[in-house]
Amino acid sequence: MNDQAARPAARPAREFVVEADGGSRGNPGPAGYGAVVLDAATGETLVETAEYLGVVTNNVAEYRGLLAGLRAAKELDPDAGVRVRMDSKLVVEQMSGRWKIKHPDMKPLAAEAARVFPPGRVTYEWIPRADNKHADRLANEAMDAGARGEQWSPSESTAELDAAATGGVGSRAAADTDVRAAKAVASPGWGPPDMGAPATFVLLRHGETPLTPQKRFSGSGGSDPSLSAVGREQAEKVAASLARRGTIEAIVASPLARTRETAGIVAARLGLEVAIEEGLRETDFGAWEGLTFGEVRERHPDDLDAWLASPDAEPTGGGESFAATGARIAATRDKLVAAYAGRTVLLVSHVTPIKTFLQLALGAPPESLFRMELSAASLSAVAYYADGGASVRLFNETSHLR
Repeated sequence: MNDQAARPAARPAREFVVEADGGSRGNPGPAGYGAVVLDAATGETLVETAEYLGVVTNNVAEYRGLLAGLRAAKELDPDAGVRVRMDSKLVVEQMSGRWKIKHPDMKPLAAEAARVFPPGRVTYEWIPRADNKHADRLANEAMDAGARGEQWSPSESTAELDAAATGGVGSRAAADTDVRAAKAVASPGWGPPDMGAPATFVLLRHGETPLTPQKRFSGSGGSDPSLSAVGREQAEKVAASLARRGTIEAIVASPLARTRETAGIVAARLGLEVAIEEGLRETDFGAWEGLTFGEVRERHPDDLDAWLASPDAEPTGGGESFAATGARIAATRDKLVAAYAGRTVLLVSHVTPIKTFLQLALGAPPESLFRMELSAASLSAVAYYADGGASVRLFNETSHLR
């Protein structure tokens, strides 16, 4: 007998797809991850896993989701090949070796993920968020469980709701996400009537400075420009509009010159004093201060790419990350909500802080900051209720400038 013929055929290598996601409501804030292991050949869901993590950043939660997915795949078959699919450009590029890992919280997580399978057995692919709904749903379930003081566990009722709403497995995540979104949007308007009047923040971006029409980075660490003639005219127009409405009860402003000047013009028209709040200042853009986006792209392309991909990335020269800005704004929000409960307050601030107020109120991901247009001297508004709910009432209103 031929020994070669008698030897059993080698088992074909099994292949899994791992889809993972993580999220943080506040960044840093209450966070969780979700991961799913699929059979690459059939698309069958083999494992679902999720966990509430407490207060961590969005990127840490994403790495924890990756780790959980890889470990679940290894438990199924330690000899398998794995295709990781995630909507985090940062994690995909870092784990593929194309981007450096600088953040101290992520380095050990990335190193641990790289050790789960031998080198070469795992590949990474970026996918749009819309294609990662299964893992996203699990991550949100984990965060919802954490908000109730529980840890995540598979829910039959959720699965039945998904199946009934969609008629199949493929669109389960979309149905659950829609149900959660409907609850989140409806709750402030349908809340109990005895919560009292909300604290309402009318968010005013300062008027134009000489840097505004040139679209230059102008944060806390730059030249601190004053308003231009156009900016002062804009402030007068918004002051007249707010005076006609007659709803503003207090004014709080960032300490920078352009916001103090805008607030002063409005305060003079309304007969109010201006309180200064350090937490409302603009992000510090480090070495990018005074530069256009194109100039930053030419001089610091790698740093700009990292900044666009991750809220934890800092501008060149030790500026402030969006994650740090988010934590600062969340703390400022809580402080001001407590101080002005039931009142309508004008907060005179800047592009990034105002966008962050809106992002946090909506529970939107950090990348939503890049998808909002906020004009000079525009008005937005958010109401905060006693039960912790928030309702966005207005966004980028500029009719008073016409």
